Amino acid sequence: MGRRDEYERFDREIEAMGVRVKDADMMKVRDDVFDEVTLMALYKLVHRKVISAIGGPVSTGKEANIYYGEHDNQGIAIKIYRIQTANFKAMAEYLAGDRRFASVRGSRKGIIFAWTKKEYSNLARAHDVGLPVPEPLAFDRNILLMEFLGEEEIPYPQLRLAEVDDYRAVYQEVLDYMRRLYQDARLVHADLSEYNILYHEKPYLIDMGQAVTLDHPQAPTFLIRDIRNINRYFSRYCDVQDEQEIVRAITGNGDREP
Repeated sequence: MGRRDEYERFDREIEAMGVRVKDADMMKVRDDVFDEVTLMALYKLVHRKVISAIGGPVSTGKEANIYYGEHDNQGIAIKIYRIQTANFKAMAEYLAGDRRFASVRGSRKGIIFAWTKKEYSNLARAHDVGLPVPEPLAFDRNILLMEFLGEEEIPYPQLRLAEVDDYRAVYQEVLDYMRRLYQDARLVHADLSEYNILYHEKPYLIDMGQAVTLDHPQAPTFLIRDIRNINRYFSRYCDVQDEQEIVRAITGNGDREP
């Protein structure tokens, strides 16, 4: 069976399960995304009845593609990590120091499956303490389902592309998110920048796969990097605080290093 026939069979089968395919061209970029492993994971999620509609791509990247979907008439984001092109070596380095995933070894698929579970876990920790992140809903293999942050199937813009009235206020909000992430969720984002913050009336933190727990050996280094990225961006628009002052506020460590 050719790839096109396989896609058409897939579309027929999920529609037979009651899932609407909202965009006939949804898989234009699926040749290296919807492989056999991914299709099996999607089937399982459909069987669990956590997807009721699948739409077109919201964003595409080297590591993952995100598709619009629905569950009970609510928008969801279907994030699919690309098994063939994701940087599993970099993923393995983040996983290696994380006690939650210290036992993960081996194959590209194994690393990516663990990464998907890790992002689900990190989002859950952040969401549970009230931080504005997409609520995680389910995962299977290399697919993560989460709340869709947007309107009318259009995602909220990245901070770098958003219209912001008061950069100073948003800067303070982001610093407070970093403090709450550290003190309440016990996580460091580890890749925070204007690319991984969405903005609509307030900032939202996204892309939590690489976030690490505080006992990760690189957590202090990652925290400093996040602070520098945020200061670099906001320094274009407002005065920013001293780096070590921010470290102390986030960690609550007084004059000590994190």
